[in-house]
Amino acid sequence: MHRTYSMRNSRAPTAQQMVTPPPPPSSTKTGRFFGKGSLAHTFRRTTAGSFGPDLARKLAQLVKMEKNVMRSIELVSRERREVAKQLSLWGEECDDDVSDITDKLGVLVYEVGELEDQFIDRYDQYRVTMKSIRNIEASVQPSRDRKQKITDQIAQLKYKDPNSPKIVVLEQELVRAEAESLVAEAQLSNITREKLKAAFAYQFDALREHSEKLAMIANYGLSLLDLIDDQAVTPGETRPAYDGYEASKQIIIDCENALANWTFENAAVKPSLSIRQGQREGGFELEDEPLRGEGMEDWGEQDKLGERAEATTSEVPAEEKGPAPVMAA
Repeated sequence: MHRTYSMRNSRAPTAQQMVTPPPPPSSTKTGRFFGKGSLAHTFRRTTAGSFGPDLARKLAQLVKMEKNVMRSIELVSRERREVAKQLSLWGEECDDDVSDITDKLGVLVYEVGELEDQFIDRYDQYRVTMKSIRNIEASVQPSRDRKQKITDQIAQLKYKDPNSPKIVVLEQELVRAEAESLVAEAQLSNITREKLKAAFAYQFDALREHSEKLAMIANYGLSLLDLIDDQAVTPGETRPAYDGYEASKQIIIDCENALANWTFENAAVKPSLSIRQGQREGGFELEDEPLRGEGMEDWGEQDKLGERAEATTSEVPAEEKGPAPVMAA
């Protein structure tokens, strides 16, 4: 069996990493004090919404819930890699074709676990960006509290001593506090919009890359299955000798190359609109602009035996589709 491609300790940067360097490792992978179980998840989620400024509590709870999501994905990634190793171990004692294919399938499953681990790092960019909005919300809360406190003091003095000279002083402080609050609220509004767009751009780009690479692996996995002779044999009959070692090895190499060369520019899924977004302005109609996340499609790939895996495609022009990886013979 060819285990050369099973566990790679070091890898050359992929094409997408050359264009956009990978993010730093996720902050959820270190500094664990409460373990990995559901109790820790519940503790983080509930305590995040119980403390801190009122303005930032809801977003603080969202940030902690996203950390729980990332912990769960990390657990799945680790377990999937263990499953890949066990699949290869189980198949080692089987017939030659099953032994070889299960080893190669283990490589693909292990690669899925690696992709999930990389996805966590990119997903953390989204979470950290949302966390920055929470920090801004927390910084705005004191100005709101100060303005409310001065307003309450003025109302109390007007009730107890309408002629108190402190009222004039407090009203002047209230004017300054309102001005400071207006500046803080404007900054919060601007930064919230900027960071919200940036955060979900990180998430959707990460989802897009992850999903397309998973689809690639799935198609190459189907090509591997074609190498297994599943014709029924009668008792005493001998199956033909298996000669697919080089073919299965080449499928793994092709898959690795396809994953390494993937970039957003040659992605197979292209966004498109299903509704009209144009509007008339000044006597002319504005052109539709493409949006992220619409127009999903599947694609098939040519395998080394000259057979095509079944695939369905959406209505996307051929010139917009990225090049599909070619399976070498």
